Amino acid sequence: MKNFQINSLNNKILDLSKIGIIYNKDIKNALIELEKVQKCFANNNFNNIKIQEVSFKSSNENFISDITFAVIIGGDGTILKTTRYYSKFKIPVFGINTGRLGFLAQVRPDDIEHAIIKLKKGEFFIEERLMLKAYNSKINNNALNDITIKGGTLSRTAKIYLYVNDKHVCDYVADGLLISTPTGSTAYNLSAGGPVVVPGMEAFILTPICPHSLTSRPIIVPSDEKLSVKFDCDCDEVYLTADGQESYKINSDETIHIEKNSFSAKLILLKEENNGFYSILRNKLHWGISPTD
Repeated sequence: MKNFQINSLNNKILDLSKIGIIYNKDIKNALIELEKVQKCFANNNFNNIKIQEVSFKSSNENFISDITFAVIIGGDGTILKTTRYYSKFKIPVFGINTGRLGFLAQVRPDDIEHAIIKLKKGEFFIEERLMLKAYNSKINNNALNDITIKGGTLSRTAKIYLYVNDKHVCDYVADGLLISTPTGSTAYNLSAGGPVVVPGMEAFILTPICPHSLTSRPIIVPSDEKLSVKFDCDCDEVYLTADGQESYKINSDETIHIEKNSFSAKLILLKEENNGFYSILRNKLHWGISPTD
């Protein structure tokens, strides 16, 4: 293939000159699926391909960097982990689901040939997704789905103080506080009783985790707001977790700041009749389906 610069349906350029295939080696039959995907790209004259294996058993991955397009074989966790890295370099990612739900993925391995044809024809969108940045004097982390902040003592609630743009908003007595992006609204946020938010919106969802109150409810704020969280608990440390994967211990007397990240995730979405957000809600989460259907 001579022209590796493909124009998307929303007029963004996808560079397919240097493809990286990242696969989760912990998943059953991972090497078989990798071989299948690699062969399909090679059959379509994409020969400049690099391979990277990742594992949830490893906290530090040496990701390949000299690529222009990342193909991820795994479940949503693999996609989240890989996207957090490549988003900093504005590299688009494409998910191939070998996990359970695959909410962020586009196809199964058996459909990769169809997906490559769609990419070559430009029948796709490059959708930019809001990402979070959580930081204080000691940490600086990013997340695509959510930031979770919990007290350091098991089975004990904590008093959590929420500030928006340095103005006091409310206090929670709860197990923790979850700050989600619209992309992450269908993940932990949904399980914690938060609302589903369309991924293209520029907003944060703030959901208390197991609040000890009938009046504590999730709230949605614009993404240009700056959030601050303070703790009052019977513990020396609190835990901050990004996308349910990267966890940090923080002194309980330190303020945690959360705001919109300076970079966004670039997800490749194929043009398909049943590939819209609401279709995915119905098909994968069975949202809005009558019990008799």
